[in-house]
Amino acid sequence: MRRFATISTLLLGIVPPSLSATMDVIVGGPGVLKFTPSFVAASLGDVVRFTFQQKNHTATQSTFESPCLRAPGGFDSGFVPVEDGVTNGFPVAELEISTTNPIWVYCRQGNHCQQGMVFAVNPGDRFAAFQAAATGGSAPSTSTAPASTTSLVLATPSFTTSITPSAAAGLDHKVIVGGPGVLAYNPSNITAQVGDTITFEFREKNHTVTASSFDAPCRALALTSTSGEVGFDSGFQPIADDALTFPTFTIQVNDTKPIWAYCRQGNHCGQGMVFSANADESGARGFAAFRALAKQLNGTTSTTTNDAHVAAAHPAILLGALAFVSIFVL
Repeated sequence: MRRFATISTLLLGIVPPSLSATMDVIVGGPGVLKFTPSFVAASLGDVVRFTFQQKNHTATQSTFESPCLRAPGGFDSGFVPVEDGVTNGFPVAELEISTTNPIWVYCRQGNHCQQGMVFAVNPGDRFAAFQAAATGGSAPSTSTAPASTTSLVLATPSFTTSITPSAAAGLDHKVIVGGPGVLAYNPSNITAQVGDTITFEFREKNHTVTASSFDAPCRALALTSTSGEVGFDSGFQPIADDALTFPTFTIQVNDTKPIWAYCRQGNHCGQGMVFSANADESGARGFAAFRALAKQLNGTTSTTTNDAHVAAAHPAILLGALAFVSIFVL
């Protein structure tokens, strides 16, 4: 059974300290995209304690077959932002081990998972295959695991966190990017609350989701901002026609200001492949006007040259490190 409670309840009321071990795992850190250590061997009743460091990460349950997708019903810490100057008092989340089956975990920030930011409890000899699948290596084989492993894992972990509710609360809005013959985000315009997340799932063929501005729909925000905003960028996500799994890129909504984005592949933006969240539909700067401006400009400012400038000036963007909108940049 999964539940959220105070850490004191977990330690005092459920797992007798004398019978269990606590295993510390560091999540992230300055310039670090990894769980340290990457896997542990745990017994029933043990506690895995995740300590979140810079910048903004999650501990989210996945499956061996789909390392970078949240498992249905799986636990999730939510995004945990940690400022650069923090040196103590880091947020903590604890996982009580109530099964000996493997438990697979990843960070769902940007493309951190695709860069190898994964973790496992009791993986046996399969962690390397799990991480390889996350980073685009060969797909893991399911023949070495019992058919019931995934469902048993999902039913049993208990995840307890000391993170403030605001850090873990909020809805996740799913947006499909592209698809066979489709040059659009679906939906293209949403309303999201502070604390919500937006998860972009990439389909065929090869697209991005890149922050822009209303006045320059087809140019990266990093190139046009006068206030130093860098914006987010998923990088190009090539998807084969016969793909069965699809990569995701997640951003968190920090305020109610409009979020503008586009696909920087070729002339996709000029054909109307743009996205917005919290656009003011009561005035002249709504989504329809944003899309019309992108088409009017024909996407001519979204060129390979400009993309090269973005990569040179802000290399972290193309690594997908900035997915916590306008604040956290690795």
